[in-house]
Amino acid sequence: MPKPRRMSRRAWVAAWAVLCAAGLAATVQLNASSVADPQPEKSVSAECAELIADFETQLAKAEQEGKGDGVLAFSRVQVDTEDDCRADIRNHFRGDQ
Repeated sequence: MPKPRRMSRRAWVAAWAVLCAAGLAATVQLNASSVADPQPEKSVSAECAELIADFETQLAKAEQEGKGDGVLAFSRVQVDTEDDCRADIRNHFRGDQ
């Protein structure tokens, strides 16, 4: 019965390096393919756009008068309805838009 051939250390290290390189290449490829698609920009309703424009006007007027410390905005619609503009107003003045 023939003796099995022994692998040298160099062969083991080379095999290990090849497997590591293949694993890293596969990881990079998977990460590149799973990049999130950009979310489509949500449109603002006409009423919310009107409120935001009104707040922008009031803010500009306050800054001209030297009182431009900030904005306190109140929405004129019921809370938790489809026409609720709180999120749109918050996103606009936070700079998310």
